[in-house]
Amino acid sequence: MIQLKSVLGVIDNSGARMVECIRVLRGKTATLGSEITVVVKDARPLPTTGMTAASLANKVKKGQVCRALIVRTRKEVRRADGRYVRFDDNACVLLNSQGQPMGTRILGVVANEARLLGWAKVVSLAPKVV
Repeated sequence: MIQLKSVLGVIDNSGARMVECIRVLRGKTATLGSEITVVVKDARPLPTTGMTAASLANKVKKGQVCRALIVRTRKEVRRADGRYVRFDDNACVLLNSQGQPMGTRILGVVANEARLLGWAKVVSLAPKVV
């Protein structure tokens, strides 16, 4: 369950490390597969010398506001077959204005609820879906 001021980790290669929820779209709290508005609290530093491929991958900066999809939560979620699923951390994937992932890679496990809610692009980038 993610609400206002919740801090989440970012598991894509968009350049952000930690984000804070500033708005939950559709309801008071968000769960797996929900879209939220976030502000970047911690980002990878930009290099001071020479532009490399890694530095060009930084698509966001600290203080930037963008949207995110929640892919992991510490609060358990009940599935249709009666099982509960929960994760060790709260994590999200940053989205652009068209609703596509900002990063080109997802570095971690993604919940199956993303697939059920129609986030096929996010699920296809993930190395494992639980």
